[in-house]
Amino acid sequence: MFSKIRSLIFKLNPELAHNLAIKALKMNYIPSNNIKIDSSIEISIFGKKISNPIGLAAGFDKDAEVYNSLFKLGFGFVEVGTVTPRSQYGNPKPRIFRLEEDKALINRLGFNNSGSDKVYARISSNQPKGLFGINIGPNNNSKNRLDDYSMCLRKFYKVADYITINISSPNTENLRNFHKEEELDELLKLIQDEKNILKTKLPIAVKISPDIEEKNIEKISDLLIKYKIAAIIISNTTDKNRENLINVNKLEKGGLSGKPLEKRSNLIINKFYKHLKDTIKIIGVGGVDSGRSAYEKIINGATLVQLYTGMVYEGPNIANKINNELVDILKKEGIKNISSAVGIKS
Repeated sequence: MFSKIRSLIFKLNPELAHNLAIKALKMNYIPSNNIKIDSSIEISIFGKKISNPIGLAAGFDKDAEVYNSLFKLGFGFVEVGTVTPRSQYGNPKPRIFRLEEDKALINRLGFNNSGSDKVYARISSNQPKGLFGINIGPNNNSKNRLDDYSMCLRKFYKVADYITINISSPNTENLRNFHKEEELDELLKLIQDEKNILKTKLPIAVKISPDIEEKNIEKISDLLIKYKIAAIIISNTTDKNRENLINVNKLEKGGLSGKPLEKRSNLIINKFYKHLKDTIKIIGVGGVDSGRSAYEKIINGATLVQLYTGMVYEGPNIANKINNELVDILKKEGIKNISSAVGIKS
């Protein structure tokens, strides 16, 4: 059905189309999917077994409104947010742009969300029915960004299966300074101390930029290991890599996602995997729209894979489609379970 109405959807402003999709999911309008359950793509992470490694990245369900509907679409896990302590509008509109010829998006949303209190209330009243992550970040006018991360961790640690520390959006000024060794060390120590105070073993993920210099990969890896971070998400959107794009919207300011990010993401995944091996899990993001593109992330070192832009272009059945294709790929490769494919290209 999506293929029949896609041309109509793409005539709408991208943010309006997104809001309509959220409303449809809230009304429980779920396409009838024959969800494929196959033991070859089951995988364990954070002490839980999930039906498949395909997740929906933060950015789609920013306000935690439709995560249970998304599980019904076949996603093995869902991450909501980015959530900030206080509600904020984000950047001025228009702030999302399609690059159809490039199978990409550019956004400069700026952490628009309802704030931690409202999001917490929604989650508390609607128990997630699958592996559930909450992506947190600071308000754009925050006087102390470290305090913002602490506030969100304290707010959400009892209602999430894992929490992602977002240090990599290009749309919040100077947020990526947390990639610097001293700043990252300070942040991760704060998170560790906060977890000790809360007496929680909640898994923490850190979401990084694809635009980091390769010389910093070892330093970041060492800090993640030092503070026993459970996972690294590679990667957020890029504010570079525009040279080969076709669509005129390539000139828009913001974070680029989708197919143009795929090779860069895979490269960084591979390099981090060589440093981290099995000590820290990798969640791969960037250009995933098929079983083959998901498999490439996995063989480069990702245990799990996330997508968002792929669903914009391929429709709500994308998780089910990818899972079916992954089962076929594993059979062809003679691999009994997807976990055995992790990092085999490294």
